[in-house]
Amino acid sequence: MFPCSVTAPYKDCQAIMKVLLLKDAKEDDCGQDPYIRELGLYGLEATLIPVLSFEFLSLPSFSEKLSHPEDYGGLIFTSPRAVEAAQLCLEKNNKTEVWERSLKEKWNAKSVYVVGNATASLVSKIGLDTEGETCGNAEKLAEYICSRESSALPLLFPCGNLKREILPKALKDKGIAMESVTVYQTIPHPGIQGNLNSYYSQQGVPASITFFSPSGLTYSLKHIQELSGDNIDQIKAAAALSSVVNRSGGSSSNSLDGWETEAPRTGQRRLSVNLLLAAGQELGLGLRWFLPTPFSRVPCPPRSLRTL
Repeated sequence: MFPCSVTAPYKDCQAIMKVLLLKDAKEDDCGQDPYIRELGLYGLEATLIPVLSFEFLSLPSFSEKLSHPEDYGGLIFTSPRAVEAAQLCLEKNNKTEVWERSLKEKWNAKSVYVVGNATASLVSKIGLDTEGETCGNAEKLAEYICSRESSALPLLFPCGNLKREILPKALKDKGIAMESVTVYQTIPHPGIQGNLNSYYSQQGVPASITFFSPSGLTYSLKHIQELSGDNIDQIKAAAALSSVVNRSGGSSSNSLDGWETEAPRTGQRRLSVNLLLAAGQELGLGLRWFLPTPFSRVPCPPRSLRTL
């Protein structure tokens, strides 16, 4: 069954609008997903459906590398999943004791670079001190690393199978060695079709659907098209992506197909719809797109929400 939905009264709303968020629930300090909370405050009935799952790979190899900090100049974590892989290595190989006794201290004598506060928080839970989390994206982190790194030893970079090449290329161009190890792969969530079927049968066609990754769009849109039928062109599609840029090198625009859009001024959540549009076009879907601001950063409903 799909996760819960939450609404709250908003005096200017004529009727409750249904918003489908294709993501896992992420609790904040208030114990609730911030998207669910903020959208509910504006009278929007938001529902979360996870569309991605992850399989961990090469953990014995990664565990061995973690056991030899002397071979590396530092660590780079650019996703929470990579940190989870490190946690699994410590748990599955009974390395917790040796980690606490010596390995953690040896790694902390080196640089541990991260992107984003969520990743930094997980890294701190395994006892490592982080830097670079405020960079906001791989490109800015690469600049930060290049301005500080002088070690001849390679940086250890646990990553996913869909990693972008911005960070590795930038470091290579500056002569900074990096050793990548793929520790997880992205796969479709096994419950996508069943959860979407349940949602449509109980709540009907949503007014808006928000996609959080190109993979999530690719894995879910075919089901959405089938369930929506002739109503597909009535759905407004939102892209809420963190630190994503167009792989083809194109720039993102603040207007799209005649819709007003807003882009945040913070590097913590740079929004772009280019990759999602490309994936949608490959699937032959003619969705209308709008680009919302991060809901938790605005004191009143963003323009994109008022167009629903």
